[in-house]
Amino acid sequence: MSLNNRSLDPRDCCEPFHPCIPLSLDAMTTTSGPIHHVYDNTGHLSPLPLRPYTIYASLLFDSRTRSFLTDIALTLSPITGRVISVEPFSPSSPNLVIEFPDLDFRGKTVLPGLVDAHSHILLHPYSETPALNQMRDESLTQRIIQATNNCRLGLKGGFTTYRDLGTEGAYNADIGIRDSINRGVIPGPRLFVATEALASDDSYQARQENRIGGTTIPRLSDECNGPIGVKAAVRRRIGAGADLIKFYAEYRRRVLRFPQPTYPGALPIIVPPFCDARPNRLPPPSLGHQVNNHTYTGPGGEINFDTLSVADDDDDDDAVDFMEYTNPNAILFDQEEMDAIVAEARRSKAPVAAHASTPEAVIMASNAGVTTIEHGYVSSSAALDTMKKNGTVFIPTLSVYELEKKALGDKFWGTILNHTKNAFDKGVTLACGGDTGAFKHGQQIRELELFVEAGIPLEDTLRAATLGGWEACGKELSGFKFGWLGKGWSADVTVLDGDVREDIKALRRVETVIKDGRVVVWDAEVIEKV
Repeated sequence: MSLNNRSLDPRDCCEPFHPCIPLSLDAMTTTSGPIHHVYDNTGHLSPLPLRPYTIYASLLFDSRTRSFLTDIALTLSPITGRVISVEPFSPSSPNLVIEFPDLDFRGKTVLPGLVDAHSHILLHPYSETPALNQMRDESLTQRIIQATNNCRLGLKGGFTTYRDLGTEGAYNADIGIRDSINRGVIPGPRLFVATEALASDDSYQARQENRIGGTTIPRLSDECNGPIGVKAAVRRRIGAGADLIKFYAEYRRRVLRFPQPTYPGALPIIVPPFCDARPNRLPPPSLGHQVNNHTYTGPGGEINFDTLSVADDDDDDDAVDFMEYTNPNAILFDQEEMDAIVAEARRSKAPVAAHASTPEAVIMASNAGVTTIEHGYVSSSAALDTMKKNGTVFIPTLSVYELEKKALGDKFWGTILNHTKNAFDKGVTLACGGDTGAFKHGQQIRELELFVEAGIPLEDTLRAATLGGWEACGKELSGFKFGWLGKGWSADVTVLDGDVREDIKALRRVETVIKDGRVVVWDAEVIEKV
C-alpha cells in the first residue's frame, strides 16, 4: 500500500505491527509513555512514540444495526487497544489527505474482528490424524506446537477471538497458550478457554478395551457427580484459570458394549443390533477399518459418531440407525446437577457452555441458565422455544456436520440446515463456531458460508460471527468489549478484498487484520515477532 508516496510494509517490523512503527527492534517505557526503537529514514535507530492512527473505510459493517455504513473513519489506539472515535468522512473533499501512519481501506470491506465461538486449538483435522490418536498418542509438546500454528492460521483467516472449548486430553495446556498470546510471545487470537470440560463418571473419555496392568491414557474431562461434586469441579476449573465452564449435558458412553476395531487386526462385532423396530431392514455390511474410537467406515462412507445422534424416524441412513442402537446419547447430569454447575459458575462470574444435541438435553441445559448450547442439531420446536425464552445463545456447529454430509445423506443434512434457519426465524441468538480443529484452523469462514446456505441473511450471519461471538463469551463477563466497532470497544478489525455484499467469496480474501489496535496480518501474512 502506498500512502502519500510513502511505501510501507509492516512485515519489516519485529514487534506486532501498528502503523506508527515501520520497523521496531525493541520496546521501552519512559516518563513520556511507551516508545519503540525504530529505524528512521537515515538508517539510524530513533525512538517513536506509540500514538493513535485512523483507518478510512468506504464500507464498514455495523454489527449492532446489521447494516453496512459508507465512508467511515475509525481512529484506533495501539496503546489502549480500543476504538477512539467513529466518524463519517467525505471522500470527495479536497482536504482529505491520507498520510502515514493512517491507513486507506477504501474499496475494501471492513468488519469487526471475527469471533470463532467453538474451537479447539489443540486439535488438527481428523483427516490428518484421527481424534483418538491425537488425544492418546501425540505428545503434549507436539500438540502445543501444533496449537501455536493453529493460532496463526486463525489470525490469518480473519479471526481475532477464539472461544476454545476443551483441550481434549491436553489437561490445562490452553491456559499457557492463552497467556503466551496475551504476553506477546506468540501471535494469535484473543483466547477464552475452558480447559477441561465437565462430565459425569465414565462418560466423556477415550475408550480402550485393555486396562490390565494399569495402562492409562490422558483423561478428556474433569469427572464429577452430584451437586456437591459438580460445584467442586467448577471451582477446580476456575482455580486453574479457565475463562468459562463447559459441561457435557449428554454424550454416548456405551462404546464398549459393542466395541469397534481400534487397532490393526482387530475383529468387528459379527452381528450387531440393528433397528429391531424395522425387522425388514438388514444390518449394515461389515464396518471395515475404524478411523478412531468413534468413527467408522460404513455403507455410506466415514461416519463420525462423536458428532451424531438419533435421526428422525423417516431417515433411511444405515449408519445413523446403527449408532442409535449401539451407542445412543444419554443425559449425563440431572437437572439439579446442571443447575448447580451454572450457579457455581455465576458465583465466579464465568459463562457456561453446554454440549447438547437432543431436545431433552438442550431444554434441561437452557433451563439451568447456560450461556450457550453447542451443537443442538436434533430438530425440535420445543428446544428452540426454550432457548428463545431463556436468552440462550445457539451455536449449531454446521461445519463439523458437513464433514459427515456424504455419509448422512442430503435429507439429514437438510434437516440440520432447516433447524438452524428455524432458530433464526424464532429469534434465537446465534453465534458462529464450527468445532474448528476437527477441520483445519483458518478455514472456519466455512461456518459463515453455511449460515448463508441455510437461508440466514448475510448481515445476520456477520452479526453472529462478531457481536454474537461476544455474547457467547459472556458479554461483559469476558472482561472485554469486542464484535462491534464503536467508541471504547476493542480495536479489532478484519479487512476483506472486495465488497462482500456482491461477492460472498470476499470472506475468504482477508488482507489485513488488526487486533487491539495493532496490525497482526498484512497482505494476508501474519506479522511475526522475532
